[in-house]
Amino acid sequence: MSKYIPRMQIKYRDEVIPKLKEEFNYKSSMQVPRLLKICLNQGVGSATADKKLVDTAVKEMTLISGQQAVVTRAKKAISNFKLREEMPIGVRVTLRGEIMWEFLDRLLSVALPRVRDFRGVNDKSFDGRGNYTIGITEQIIFPEIDLDKISRINGMDITFVTSANTDKEAFTLLKEFGMPFKNQVKLEQ
Repeated sequence: MSKYIPRMQIKYRDEVIPKLKEEFNYKSSMQVPRLLKICLNQGVGSATADKKLVDTAVKEMTLISGQQAVVTRAKKAISNFKLREEMPIGVRVTLRGEIMWEFLDRLLSVALPRVRDFRGVNDKSFDGRGNYTIGITEQIIFPEIDLDKISRINGMDITFVTSANTDKEAFTLLKEFGMPFKNQVKLEQ
């Protein structure tokens, strides 16, 4: 009985590693940058007024990611925002392994093409250490979300954490996966 291997993991092994080895002159395939994890984060600012919004966000984020979402809590109290310490203010999920590869596949092949007036993702959202963050304005781009059951439109941040040392390596890695960047020019480092 053969074990299931996600499509993006096979693409990484068969197509991405050889291309990156050739482009950056790596001697070993272990030097090639890889995707370590994908972090999804959703801030629910109006949760200070309505506690049910956090529960809804947890359900939606769990549906989208395929993994149980965790509630994030305020570290300190801020009276101007009516925020108390330990009050729930967001939801997050960290994806690794098979679930990460499946989410990447769904994001690139199904969710991003469903964005209205989509012209590509920003190629300037790298952090200088090889990680990339994309902001999604509507959670309804994911097919797992039932449009009839949502109460409000929420956005989220999706961070791709890679083992790349530079933004140029991370850019090339994500581009080879099929990330639709606005300007398909290589980052100069």
